[in-house]
Amino acid sequence: MINEKIFPTILIALDFIAAVPYMAKGDIKMTVYWIAAGVLTLALTWL
Repeated sequence: MINEKIFPTILIALDFIAAVPYMAKGDIKMTVYWIAAGVLTLALTWL
């Protein structure tokens, strides 16, 4: 069961990591976009 969720978990982490440079730059739209992508993937994968 855990093996089938490794790739989506990596993608979730990458979504949140992708938000960091935009947050540092002050680009709120792209920050929200990447955080929302991570939350959506998290909800569909783990819940």
